[in-house]
Amino acid sequence: MYSYALLEKGCYYLIQEKEKSPIVMIRIMLESDHCMFISKYVETEVTEWKRKTDPIFEIIELLDDQAVKEWESSYYNNEDAYYEDED
Repeated sequence: MYSYALLEKGCYYLIQEKEKSPIVMIRIMLESDHCMFISKYVETEVTEWKRKTDPIFEIIELLDDQAVKEWESSYYNNEDAYYEDED
């Protein structure tokens, strides 16, 4: 069992919070003495605070810069597909 205290600010991770939960990508946005402010990327971006002691079932991967760039290109292009032009 892992915790959020192991994660570094500014980095993107693939994690599984609970044993049977889906894999999600997160980014650590801010670190305080006891908490982490994270962005979680699911269907939309969700931000939330987590205690550093909150459990993580598995830290699957720390994403490198190239993987993040490829993901951003795909994620933000797909996000535009949900909005129609109003002419």
